[in-house]
Amino acid sequence: MTDRVLEGGAAAVRPEPRPARRARTLRRLLRQPVAVTAGLILVVVFVIGAIFPRIAPADAQTIRLSERWINHPPTWSGWSFLGTDHLGRDVVTQTLYGLHTSEQSALLATLIASLLGIALGGIAGYRGGWADALIMRFGDMFGILPAIVLLLVAYTYVFPVTVGKATIILALYLWIPVARVVRAEIASLREREFVQAALSLGASGRRVYFRHLLPNGSSTIIVAATSLLGQVIVLEATLDFFGIGIPSGVQVTLGNLIAEAQGGSLSVGAGWWTLVTPAALLILILVCVNLFGDGLADAMRPTERR
Repeated sequence: MTDRVLEGGAAAVRPEPRPARRARTLRRLLRQPVAVTAGLILVVVFVIGAIFPRIAPADAQTIRLSERWINHPPTWSGWSFLGTDHLGRDVVTQTLYGLHTSEQSALLATLIASLLGIALGGIAGYRGGWADALIMRFGDMFGILPAIVLLLVAYTYVFPVTVGKATIILALYLWIPVARVVRAEIASLREREFVQAALSLGASGRRVYFRHLLPNGSSTIIVAATSLLGQVIVLEATLDFFGIGIPSGVQVTLGNLIAEAQGGSLSVGAGWWTLVTPAALLILILVCVNLFGDGLADAMRPTERR
């Protein structure tokens, strides 16, 4: 909301203070129970994934090939309440280790891609001209290629793939959608009256960009970064599932756990729980990311969403 005051006989609009905007956005978000619940679930899942390696039992990933442990069905005894796989490893432990790796890679890739997208998209939107054409045509050149094909080629040249390499490759590809959103938002805000007024009063381009354009475009940027997290998780799991990404011998991820469970169930008759557990956790994360992202978009940009 804005307050109207009379200045020189004309009505002028006084922008709403930023803390008031944040409080109003938070109130809108809290009025959406589905989005809030999804956000809380995400926080709980990510916190568990972050701290699990520190609290896991010492023998949690031990391979036990005795008949007693191989393909043990779900039970309520000890850590094996969701059973064991075809190598006698505890399914819960493997899934949470996979969550830790996938979460670490996805969050870091999202952060790097968002920062790159904000920087390059902001330059393109604010400067325009040749800078805009150069940056956006460069992004379009990679954007027209299917993600799986492009990442397959990239992963082939950095073999063996590690968590760090996978994170950097994903970030270097996924900055493009963020840059497009930021560029469109900054280019739109650049023509607004308050920006032109600041420039006419002698404000430097840097001050206008960091004091006016970025804060006023923050809602669009945050929503774009939230939706990007879901894309990163899907891509990383898909590449690991097809054996292109992080191999299970290097690090356990949700994607290669699902692939290993599927292969094990086909070859050695592993139980259904080895496939369902990591797949269900991956689906839960994706659903919660999408629900929370939609609720956040409604709260931060209610007029546009309507």
